[in-house]
Amino acid sequence: MAAIIRLINRTTSSSSSSFSYLARRSFTHAPPRVDPKDRNVQWVFLGCPGVGKGTYATRLCNLLRVPHIATGDLVRHELSSKGPLSQQLSEIVNQGKLVSDEIIINLLKARLAAGEAKGESGFILDGFPRTINQAEILEGVTDIDLVVNLKLDEEILIEKCLGRRMCSECGGNFNVASINMKGENGRPGTVMAPLLPPAHCMSKLITRADDTEAVVKERLRIYNETSRPVEEFYRSRGKLLEFELPGGIPESWPKLLHALNLDDYEEKQSAAA
Repeated sequence: MAAIIRLINRTTSSSSSSFSYLARRSFTHAPPRVDPKDRNVQWVFLGCPGVGKGTYATRLCNLLRVPHIATGDLVRHELSSKGPLSQQLSEIVNQGKLVSDEIIINLLKARLAAGEAKGESGFILDGFPRTINQAEILEGVTDIDLVVNLKLDEEILIEKCLGRRMCSECGGNFNVASINMKGENGRPGTVMAPLLPPAHCMSKLITRADDTEAVVKERLRIYNETSRPVEEFYRSRGKLLEFELPGGIPESWPKLLHALNLDDYEEKQSAAA
């Protein structure tokens, strides 16, 4: 699938020094500007577990009208569809083993081919690739134009993960953590309001068994060992945008759009609707 994003050379100025801190670019060109008439994007979202990759990737997919592709969803779909790899995947999952890069790439190839056949205009990959090997294989499968690396202070990440709750009745996801970290050394502060459930869910909240401090820290350790090199892989290719989340969705979403040169895109989409 060939990328046809227009790259426009422009220098984006910020209105404050805090925004310069929020978004650090490692582009060969200026960040891509998406034309409403030409919505092709082929992007990757990276970031530590719990940072919100799925949340922001999904929002951007809805805005740009491109599919959100997460490899975990591809595996679950293949298992439920009784496809050609379902039996092999079932054995791997039942044995608690990791799904091989070869299988993941084959599932991704099939998904991209199916999307191209349907006329899909690009995609956003969520949390893939996770290793250098996967990144190198992916280069032979499709062109990636931009890699957005969401970043958040580790102390905040841990607090955020420990605040996650789920309603045992409706399955809704919530977060009871109220985060207010003061800025220091030129670094802006971070405020994240809790995402509280409606009253009828409050007494039915449960915590995931693996949302303990020890498990969360181990997930972050593994991520740092395996995925940090992937950031450098794309940085060296001039495709990495590192975005420090300044807070929750109300604070972060408009600044992320600005970093992606999509400031006025929502307004244009609304006007065209």
